[in-house]
Amino acid sequence: MRWAFTDAHAVPAGHFPWTTFLINVIGSGMLAALPAVAAVRNRHWLGLLLGTGVLGGFTTMSAASAETFDLFDGGHLGLGLAYCLGTLAAALAAVLLVDHLSTEEQRREFESGEGDE
Repeated sequence: MRWAFTDAHAVPAGHFPWTTFLINVIGSGMLAALPAVAAVRNRHWLGLLLGTGVLGGFTTMSAASAETFDLFDGGHLGLGLAYCLGTLAAALAAVLLVDHLSTEEQRREFESGEGDE
């Protein structure tokens, strides 16, 4: 999914890497939403499959790091800093926003693996 999205929305060198930025922000929000899904809380393996597997493969913080250094190396220091800090801030904001979809009890249940079949 990530490759297809990145391939379809390529960003020229020296420009803000919007594609990777959106992938990481959306993926971070989706990871934070997992505790709100009853099926994921009730089946520990489903959280691993969707979280570590699917969404872990979808998000790409390593590409964000490489793109940041590419911007630095290309002389785009301000853009590189904005991209790096913007990615972290937007991903954290997505997590905090989506975190409100689940209760504290649901998050504890998700983290402890209770209900694992």
